[in-house]
Order: sequence, then structure tokens, then C-alpha cells
Amino acid sequence: MNRVYLDFNATTPVEPAVLDAMLPFFSAEFANAASIHTPGQRARAAVETAREQVAALIGARPQEIIFTSGGTESDNHAIFGVVGQAFLPVSSSGDANSPHLVTTAIEHEAVLNACQALEKQGARVTYLPTNREGLIDLEELRRAIRPETVLITIMHANNELGAVQPLEEIGRIAKEADVYFHADAVQSAGKIPIDVNTLQVDLLSISGHKLYAPKGIGALYVRGGTRLRQLLYGGHHQRGFRPGTENVAGIVGLGKAAEIARKSFGEDAQRISALRDKLQQGLLQRVPHSRVNAGAAPRTPNTTNLVFPGVEGEALLIALDLKGLACSTGAACSSGAVEPSHVLTAIGLPPEEARASLRFSLGRHTTSADIDFALNVVPAAVAQLRELSPTYGKMAEAR
Repeated sequence: MNRVYLDFNATTPVEPAVLDAMLPFFSAEFANAASIHTPGQRARAAVETAREQVAALIGARPQEIIFTSGGTESDNHAIFGVVGQAFLPVSSSGDANSPHLVTTAIEHEAVLNACQALEKQGARVTYLPTNREGLIDLEELRRAIRPETVLITIMHANNELGAVQPLEEIGRIAKEADVYFHADAVQSAGKIPIDVNTLQVDLLSISGHKLYAPKGIGALYVRGGTRLRQLLYGGHHQRGFRPGTENVAGIVGLGKAAEIARKSFGEDAQRISALRDKLQQGLLQRVPHSRVNAGAAPRTPNTTNLVFPGVEGEALLIALDLKGLACSTGAACSSGAVEPSHVLTAIGLPPEEARASLRFSLGRHTTSADIDFALNVVPAAVAQLRELSPTYGKMAEAR
């Protein structure tokens, strides 16, 4: 069976050049990067080269890069690190002097669940709403900031919609208020340009497996001078911010992937966005009543999210998988959830439409033939499920 993968926001394959760069560090170059002997220093040099490569991708200094296990750890370290450093311990009373954070209602669970955990410890959190395009109102952000606000944490690109927040303006607001600003850039790094100085972010999260590096490796950018509490205790690795023996092979892979992305993302973005638009327009033309979620927002070039009224997204996902097409109903971390996507309901979709939405995310290896395949199987699968739907006929008549 021909199989087509359009779920690159969930994860990406490891690039052959990335794997080639990693392989020696599983065998001949196996030494601990903290060792002072010659093999250890070769491993150390490889780690520091990777640090330079990741820094170059986002316009940072190498010493501002901390390697982590992935996006979730990076998000947690940024959030708990800032709040813990500013207010330790956090008051359990939730009084007016408790630390305050500002985030959005459409963040990834790595941010939302961290904020909710802090609320249980007495912190206060403002969850900014978004408009139908998944974008926040900058004036609402200004009004949300209080004297006790210690952190603004807002994602760069949404994992389900691809909608890109105006980080440069958010960074300016944070700087004016003298508040730390963290951005989850897991879905934007390597897809659109990032310069941490232009965006004025103090902390920024990256995940390796979203940009053709292996799973289990990520990075956190920490601007020099940022006061950040360490979350793990052990040795003095990575200036004490993140103790533990470095995952040298994974770090080398992330560095190589960052280098490739920096050199190719302009060309990749142009080609992928053309394929994304071909898919999106083709589905809108071939599937009656379909719509794009957040289609008017600035988006990452690879992502489109469409609602197909009258079908259950999970049923459609299974039908497409049986035909050889892999896509998603939302974040991979939320697969199997009974509730509709919190992102889609937050932008105003009723639960039945949120459940009828699919995300298609393209990648570096997506071809025009892949899009042709999707344009063949998706409309047929939607039509078949609509024939079985007891409500779709009435819905179509009402329209």
C-alpha cells in the first residue's frame, strides 16, 4: 500500500546527514563529555560545536543554549525556573503578592499544565483569549500585566493551527514592563526565521524531533543575565543549569539539524507552502462546506487545519489511515482524548466542529504526488462518512 505522511508537526524523520553525524558517538566516540582525557575532550568539542549550531539558528550566543530532553522539559524549566527564582517558596495562599504569569488559552499542554501546577502552589495565571484566527489582542496583554507579573509565556507558532503570534510586539511589551518573556518555539524553529534579539525573548524552547533530529533532545535559550532557578541537582554540567551526563549523540544530531535548517529553510518554506496551499485549496474545492481554521492568520508554511462538518474527526482519521494517509486531529500528546481540542474550542469552534477538524502538516520530504494522493482520498472518505451520518443531511439542507 502506498503510504503518505502528513503529520510532520507530530514528529519528523531523522535526516540522513543528522544520523551520519550522530553515529560515531554511539561507538568509537563514546566518551563522556565531562571527562578530561582526550576522548572526553573530543566529545566535549562536539557538544560545543552543536551549541554553536543551535545558537546560530536563533541568533543567540552559544553560552545561552542549554541542552534538554525536549520541548516539554525546556518549557517547564523556563516557567518553573523563573517563578521559582523570583518567589521561593511560592505562597500557598494565593494572596495578592503571589507571582503572576500571563499565557494564552491555546498553549501546548507543556505550558498549560505547568501553569496549572503553579496555580495549585498559589501562583496566579491569566489565560489570554484569542480571536478566531488564534491570535491574541496586544492591548489585552498590556492590561493583563500587574506589578507582581514575573513571566509572559506565549508560543511562537501554534502546533494545531500553525498561527504565528506577533512575538516582536509581545517582546516589546514585556521589555517595557520589565517582565521576563518565554516563547515555546517548538513548532517554529527551522520553519520560519527566529532572532531572539529582534523578538526580545528571554527564554525560548526548541525540540529536536520537530526539525529532523532525534526524539529525546531539545534546547532552552536563556538570555544572559536571566535569573533562572535550576530544577535538577547533580553535577556542574551546563553551568549548573542542567546537571547530568550530556546526551552527546542527541546533542550532535540537534546541532546538525539546526545547521541544515538554517541553510535550507528559505527554500524549504517556499516549496512546502506552495504544496500546503495546493492541498488546502484542493480540499476546499472538493469537499462541500469545508473551511480552514485560522486561515487568515500568519501561519507556518507547512500547516493547515480544516473542519469537515458532518464527520467525526477520529473516524475520518482512521478511514484515511486505512487508505494510507497519516494526518492528525490535533496535538499528538492529546491523542485519545475524549474532549475536543482546547485550541479549536478556544478560537470559537463549537465542540462538534472541533471534533470534525483535521490537521495536515507537511515536511521537507513531502512531494506533489503526496498532495495528489491526499486530494484523492480525503474527499472520498469524507463523502463516505457523511453518507453514514444521521445529521449531515439536515445540516446540508439548513445551509
